[in-house]
Amino acid sequence: MNLGDLINNQFYEFALIIFLATIAGAIGRVLRQPLIVSFIAVGILVGPSVLNILNSEHEIDLLAEMGIAILLFVVGLKLDINLIKSTGKVALMTGLGQVIFTSVFGFGIAMALGFDWLESVYVAVALTFSSTIIIVKLLSDKKEIDMLHGQIALGFLIVQDIVVVIVMIVLSALGTESDRSVGLDLLYVFGKGIAMFAVVAVLMKYVIPKLTKQLADSQELLVLFSIGWAILLAAMGDFLGFSKEVGAFLAGISLASTQYREVISGRLTSVRDFLLLFFFLDLGSQLNLGLMGEQILPSVIFSVFVLVGNPIIVLIIMGIMGYHKRTSFKAGLTVAQISEFSLILINMGMDVGHIDEETLGLVTLVGLITITLSTYMIMFSDQLFDWLSPMLGIFEKKKPTQAKELEDDTEKVDVLIFGLGRYGKRIARALEERDLKYIGADIDPALVNNWKEHDLNAVYCDAEDPDLGEVLPVKRVSNVISTISDVKVNIALMKLLRHENFDGRIAVTANNDDTVQILKEAGAEYILEPYKDSAKKVAEMFSHKVEKDEREEEQQEKYNEEGKSREEDDAA
Repeated sequence: MNLGDLINNQFYEFALIIFLATIAGAIGRVLRQPLIVSFIAVGILVGPSVLNILNSEHEIDLLAEMGIAILLFVVGLKLDINLIKSTGKVALMTGLGQVIFTSVFGFGIAMALGFDWLESVYVAVALTFSSTIIIVKLLSDKKEIDMLHGQIALGFLIVQDIVVVIVMIVLSALGTESDRSVGLDLLYVFGKGIAMFAVVAVLMKYVIPKLTKQLADSQELLVLFSIGWAILLAAMGDFLGFSKEVGAFLAGISLASTQYREVISGRLTSVRDFLLLFFFLDLGSQLNLGLMGEQILPSVIFSVFVLVGNPIIVLIIMGIMGYHKRTSFKAGLTVAQISEFSLILINMGMDVGHIDEETLGLVTLVGLITITLSTYMIMFSDQLFDWLSPMLGIFEKKKPTQAKELEDDTEKVDVLIFGLGRYGKRIARALEERDLKYIGADIDPALVNNWKEHDLNAVYCDAEDPDLGEVLPVKRVSNVISTISDVKVNIALMKLLRHENFDGRIAVTANNDDTVQILKEAGAEYILEPYKDSAKKVAEMFSHKVEKDEREEEQQEKYNEEGKSREEDDAA
């Protein structure tokens, strides 16, 4: 069998591609590079621009679409419905604001660079959309998808996906003759979308809870149903004129209220990550480097516009709405790239004869530059914020929304609790029993909402926020307890409190002896060890029981011996 036969065999082809992806991923990890960049690079390598050994495009695309469906399904599965109410407004305002800003200014830049008006429209719209899949994957990897900026970003990405549908309907109508008007087409699509949502809502209330309860006896069957449900609604969303992402996201939301969502989410994580490999390979293989040619200078200009301009508009809108600059900045970084939808839109424009291959090459190069650089920006967002923080004050109100919750309260606070999980909640309840005033703080808005629902005092705050003193009343706090087990976060918190000249007691949490030693070296005076303390209590409880059993056994033996002696005396 020669090399050509090997390449033409799909099984061998997949084996080679996955092997190359593994090597590239391992090299990326050693060099501390994001896996997404490594996988896209492999896609370029095996694609038509370099080795041209990828022959199974349809199979790769199918696996990629399944990965997308499961990714958005898992995100919807974890969605806090209460959070939608609090972030819906900012998501809508930010999503629409960013779309309008990018479209208008992108159109102006394209016209200035010599494109005709129709090409300028396509380029401007292509620059508007960010990649939901890439952003959600990055935020999930950083465990930030459940944080406030992650939830806001997810909200305006969904808004963008809906805008994509509208734009594609309008642009496709410009290139085809149809008996229906564009308005009727839009009304038709949204009518089908509302009908789909209504059907799912009915199933959520009357069918899904009973069905999942029946399937829960077999976790394998429950997971299989979840995958099938995610892909079915993704396909239905695509068939009705919406994106697959919207359908899969809705499938996740429909199971989010069941008691099995954590089990399903845990089981699907590995499947999701494996299938998403093919999405990034597919994306890389579609980047035809041969078309880029003379578009280097325009692509650099548009890339800078996307990388800098899009985050700035998000910063401005969220700043006006009263959000803290850290939250606004980290949410803004998620729109600093263009989407795979951008390439689909440009290809659609080529099919109807509106644009040529040079425009496709331009958008392709902008996609390659912005996706790569924004990946690094998001991965190192904390370091980037620390560097830019002094300049970001202009995008923030003097009293951000988070600070307003406490600005009218001038009472002394006995304890400030960072980390609102189970351990933090037990500490809060214990403080309440002793009539001590406390404030709970966490970066996870779902936990903050949960505390408030249970009548516990809590606010949203990042323990690593350099402007901690502006968000929380540190000057009025006597003691700080961190129930967060992340040693990096605890060290950062101690440094920030010292910077604020906090002179009260600081207690931090450690899960093992190594962490205890690191915290001591960092200057921690009080260290909580919940696992060790729990182990000691368990040992004490059982040791008391053993001692009690031994005493009872001794007393029983003594009683038996005394009885035996009495029997011998009676016999004598």
